[in-house]
Amino acid sequence: MLIAAMVERLGIIVTIAFVMTRISFFRHLIEKRTHVKKSQTVLLILLFGFFGIVGTYTGLIVNPFQEEYTKWQWHLQQNEAIANSRVIGVVVAGLLGGPWIGLGAGLVAGVHRFFLGGFTAFSCGISTVLAGLLAGWIGKREKKNRLVSPQKAFLVGFIAEGMQMLLILLLSKPFDDAYLLVSDIGWPMILANGVGTGIFLLIIKSVFQEEERMGAAQSQKALRLADSTVQYMRKGLNASSARATCEILMRDVNALAVSITNTSHILAHVGLASDHHHEGRPIQTEATKRVIETGELMKVGREDIQCDRSGCPLGAAIMAPLLKGDDIVGTLKFYFHSEKEISPILMELTKGIATLLSHQLELAEIDTHKELAKESEVKALQAQINPHFLFNTINVIVSLTRINPDKARTLLISLSQFVRQNLTGSTKSTSTLKEEGQHVKAYLAIEEARFFDRLKVEYEIDEDALQAKVPSITLQPLVENAIKHGMKKVEEGFVLTISIRKEGEKVTVSVTDNGCGIAEDRLSKLLSEPVESEAGTGIGLYNVNKRLEMMMGKEAGLKISSAKGSGTTVAFTLRSEKE
Repeated sequence: MLIAAMVERLGIIVTIAFVMTRISFFRHLIEKRTHVKKSQTVLLILLFGFFGIVGTYTGLIVNPFQEEYTKWQWHLQQNEAIANSRVIGVVVAGLLGGPWIGLGAGLVAGVHRFFLGGFTAFSCGISTVLAGLLAGWIGKREKKNRLVSPQKAFLVGFIAEGMQMLLILLLSKPFDDAYLLVSDIGWPMILANGVGTGIFLLIIKSVFQEEERMGAAQSQKALRLADSTVQYMRKGLNASSARATCEILMRDVNALAVSITNTSHILAHVGLASDHHHEGRPIQTEATKRVIETGELMKVGREDIQCDRSGCPLGAAIMAPLLKGDDIVGTLKFYFHSEKEISPILMELTKGIATLLSHQLELAEIDTHKELAKESEVKALQAQINPHFLFNTINVIVSLTRINPDKARTLLISLSQFVRQNLTGSTKSTSTLKEEGQHVKAYLAIEEARFFDRLKVEYEIDEDALQAKVPSITLQPLVENAIKHGMKKVEEGFVLTISIRKEGEKVTVSVTDNGCGIAEDRLSKLLSEPVESEAGTGIGLYNVNKRLEMMMGKEAGLKISSAKGSGTTVAFTLRSEKE
């Protein structure tokens, strides 16, 4: 009869174990094990101590001379004892939290048992404290594992309850009453509490294993999506890559719509409400702007979405930031009918996908940098051995050797300086503006000799600004570009002005010509992508701009002002070198 009643009480243990696994604080204990704060330790001691007290009150009152059991007594008579599951809470506390939590829970439950009374009060109180210490010691030895196995938990509970029976025999008086009590309740309690402790740990283990399986499934989904989107996001964050990515995400994530933005506009929106949440539209949602400002994942409702179209089906959203390095470059958004559909698992999935997409954007940046480095190297080599430029220069020098030997000698020196500077520039990453100026003057001295009747060069140089550093071979491509394209349709009077000015803590460099200018449609693309060119590779300005931004910061990028038929100015600004 007693064993059946004790097994019946295991239902309470199962219920409590299940409820505790739903408490985030309890989950934190499982994750951190013995590395919890002092305030958390006190709360855990009280929690498991209370669990032990509940185990005491749900026990059965036993009189060794009568074959009857009663329930829920608030105080025991001198000849009474109690068959209970108190030891389960104390043992679990020690196994999960270590010696201090096991000892504390044992003291709470043990002191309570002592004041409950009965002739086993002292022995049961002492055994409860010892059970907490024993379980805590074993829990400390097992801290390398996430959880103590249910088999070990059963064995510890079995031993702890057996120790209590032994202490009852040794400490409780009279001995005959103690012997009759242990004979009656010993094995039922030892088995029931051992099984109860094992079941408690088994429930915790099964719950966390299920979460791990769900997490693994979500991780696999995120990785599969990342593998599908990498070919697009490795091209950078633009309307084309964003739309392709949204279409892939829409097929695998149970959402009404998927959207990707940059920091100012919607790049793509796939799914419901695409008729008014369309690409190219400026960001109007304050929640999206907060995500871009703070870099935090957000769950928002209909009011925060701020859609201006009545009857819009989008009632809730998860918004995650997209990063490139440390910079927030956009957002990823999943839309739903209501906030009730957004589970913690969906939040974690969105966070994981956004992180993977961010890594892909970083890889895209690395790919761009590698490509630019290759193009820069090729461009430098081309400038060093460009046979067309070299042959034209030699022909000019040959023609001058008879009619103007001094001029021919000057051009040979300029050619030597130009080639030497190209060789030097291709082997180092930065140069001073003084070195860049010398390089350009050598190049322009040759070009002025070739186009003596068409080209005039003016210099506006502030000597205090020449120590500022720039990526090597930055100025010469700008000058070469101006001559090749600006002078194309100018028969005479082409003026090229090179200006290097110090303005406070900044240095402004500009190359200005009065040539034919740049068409508006071409101007908008020059700095954002390589542009096909009949007179060159089409990567000059794009390459220089990217190298300036990479090495000197976004604010150092090229600024172009031009109009068809009225000349062009290409400029950039640097921080001046402090002496």
